[in-house]
Amino acid sequence: MSEPVPKTALLVVDMITTYDFDGADKLLDSASEAVPNIAALVERARDEGVDVVYVNDNYGDWRSSSTALVEKALESEHRDLLEPIAPDDDSLFVFKPRHTCFYETPLEYLLGQRDVDRVVFTGQATEQCILYSALDAYVRHFQVAVATDAVAHIHGDLARSALKMMELNMRAELCRAADCRLS
Repeated sequence: MSEPVPKTALLVVDMITTYDFDGADKLLDSASEAVPNIAALVERARDEGVDVVYVNDNYGDWRSSSTALVEKALESEHRDLLEPIAPDDDSLFVFKPRHTCFYETPLEYLLGQRDVDRVVFTGQATEQCILYSALDAYVRHFQVAVATDAVAHIHGDLARSALKMMELNMRAELCRAADCRLS
C-alpha cells in the first residue's frame, strides 16, 4: 500500500514590501534573484490548483488590508519585485506580526481547513522569517520544503547555515524552484 500524496500549499513570505527599512539594501540583490523563481512557482501552483498563501508582515499597521499593502508596494521604487508575484483574486492572505508565519496568526487553522500537510516556502529572509517559520511548521507536523533559489537573504553565510539547519533539524526538503514538487 503506497503512502498518500501530501496536499501542498505554496507560501510566499514577506515579499509585499516597499523595501524602506534598515538593511533592505542588503536584501535587494538577493530578492531580485529570487523573484523570477518565486513567480515561476506561483504560476505553476495556480496552474496546478495548489493554494498560494501570502504571509506578510503588517509593519505594525493593524488598520491595513492586504489590498492596501499591495497597492503601497506597487507604488514604491521597488515595485518591479512585486509585480511578477503579486497576489491574484484566488490567493489567500495572512498577516503576521513577527518573524514566523505561525505565531499568533490563523495560518495553521487555514492550512488545516484546506487539508494541507506540506508547505513549500518562498520569500524572505532565509535566515530569519523563513527559518523560524520552517521550524514552526515542523513542530506542527507539516512536511517542509524550501525552494532554495526562491528565498532571499540578507547575509549569505547565515542563509546557507539556515538552509542546512532546516534540512538536518527539520527534515526539510531543499529543492530548486523548477524541481520543487507542488501537486
